[in-house]
Amino acid sequence: MHRHYSLDVTAPLLRTQGYVDGRWVSAASVFPVLDPATGKEITRVADCGPAEAKQAVDAAYKAFHSWKQCTAKERSILLRKWFDLLTLHKEDLAKLITFESGKPLREAVGEITYAASFLEWFSEEARRVYGDIVPSPIKDRKILLLKQPVGVASIITPWNFPSAMITRKVGAALAAGCTVVVKPAEDTPLSALALAELAEQAGIPAGVFNVVPCSREKTPSVGEVLCTDPLVAKISFTGSTATGKVLLKMAADTVKKASMELGGHAPFIVFDSADVDKAVAGAMGSKFRNSGQTCVCSNRFLVQSGIHDRFMEKLGQAMDAELRVGHGLEPETTQGPLINTRAAEKVAHQVSDAVSKGAKVLKGGKRLDGSFMEPTLLANVSTEMLCMKEETFGPLLPVIRFDTEEEALAIANASNVGLAGYCYSQDVSQIWRVAEALEVGIVGINEGLLSTPEASFGGVKQSGLGCEGSKHGIKEYLEVKYMCFGGLKP
Repeated sequence: MHRHYSLDVTAPLLRTQGYVDGRWVSAASVFPVLDPATGKEITRVADCGPAEAKQAVDAAYKAFHSWKQCTAKERSILLRKWFDLLTLHKEDLAKLITFESGKPLREAVGEITYAASFLEWFSEEARRVYGDIVPSPIKDRKILLLKQPVGVASIITPWNFPSAMITRKVGAALAAGCTVVVKPAEDTPLSALALAELAEQAGIPAGVFNVVPCSREKTPSVGEVLCTDPLVAKISFTGSTATGKVLLKMAADTVKKASMELGGHAPFIVFDSADVDKAVAGAMGSKFRNSGQTCVCSNRFLVQSGIHDRFMEKLGQAMDAELRVGHGLEPETTQGPLINTRAAEKVAHQVSDAVSKGAKVLKGGKRLDGSFMEPTLLANVSTEMLCMKEETFGPLLPVIRFDTEEEALAIANASNVGLAGYCYSQDVSQIWRVAEALEVGIVGINEGLLSTPEASFGGVKQSGLGCEGSKHGIKEYLEVKYMCFGGLKP
């Protein structure tokens, strides 16, 4: 990356301080935010610590007592205003994503549309939090089940979708009547702070939405406050399974409600009856979106023997024709950098491990400058290789040849995580069998791009707890209170 790229966004959207109780706050120190494509510093952001995190929790707790008294309609209107502002500023918000995460600009614009859609969806769901009146077995009593917000929610989000992972959680929380403290990933704090600016413009009251950015060094101490403070009732985290386990242990002492969207290792199964062109298109979208850095990315490709060679040939042709590596601002770029050099090193290590165990590199395979990695296609892959055992989070597409449906399912389910899985077939009976047998929370049938606010998003096994999006997402921020109204005259 020898060309100079500069971040040009509307001044109020480029915020570098924390946002606590409706005020922009500085910290004792700052930390740099880097463009992963060039390694150059974009700006420096307040490095909030435990003290700022505690202030944010206290502010959220204070605001909760008034926010929960707002009517559902009032909360709905404010969320809709926030949605409108995201839509209005989507180009600038997308540039922030491209610069701090490396995501190609076209995809970044798509993320803002996706992020905004959760505010729209939950602005509507806010008015559909229904309780129940239950028939009583005793004549002088009435049984009511009320839905009430749980309280302050700590929201800890990843770098790969720096806007959408916030709105998917916060939209539900605010719709339910909860208040939040957001700790964005240290790589991508600018998107979170821009959302705070727009929340303020939308009229979200002080203390309802707080953001405490911090460096990698401060993350453990800030995370500890957000997961152990008695005033926090709920934590919601998206990230690795290992980190999720640490947060759950910290939250256990005060028995906090928790939802976790953790690691995935998605199988992508192509059966002999599949439409090859559709399967190739699905593989390209599922694998190479965001350079392979999504939690529902296909990681393990299983292709049946009868269609294997044709699939591999067409997939290689599609990779040559469609994939272009470069800075996210370049219009032709489809593959930006990985988030940092450690991520690129991990992919390169998986490639070398696979080759040492007999895999053949058909496309790519090389580590490029900085955080860039060539999109890579591997054949002759076996289950003993690292790429089949651990999540890649990069543009590596390993293909295993299989013979029977039973064999494919055994390989697909041989994982301790289960977020997403994909199946390409035109045999309806097979589709039902495989969809029900896959040990995952999300299944794509002849479709490689799944996410939408109307549908639930969550995994099984060690891929997490609870779900986000859909009518079920708001339930993660509610508790049920049983009210028995007795002494009534029949």
